[in-house]
Amino acid sequence: MSIYVGNLAYEITEEDLTQVFAEYGTVKRVHLPVDRETQKMRGFGFVEMASDDQEDAAIAQLDGAEWMGRQLKVNKARPRENNNKGSFGGGGRKNYRS
Repeated sequence: MSIYVGNLAYEITEEDLTQVFAEYGTVKRVHLPVDRETQKMRGFGFVEMASDDQEDAAIAQLDGAEWMGRQLKVNKARPRENNNKGSFGGGGRKNYRS
């Protein structure tokens, strides 16, 4: 399982986030998604820790905490949803002739 961390300052680095979460246990991985077009951070990230107990402790202490002038939103990450509305891919306009 991983932890979702929202409302991050845009100048945060993976090292910054690792240091904060390391206070609650071993940080296995940090991921800060960037916008595809601008390559700038999107303001949220994901942290994986060595155990569920460590993740729970970090969530309990950091959710709602202020860091770098922002109030953090920290909770268990939900699985990514599939946004396809049907079994067909694509979505461009098709011309049908009768």
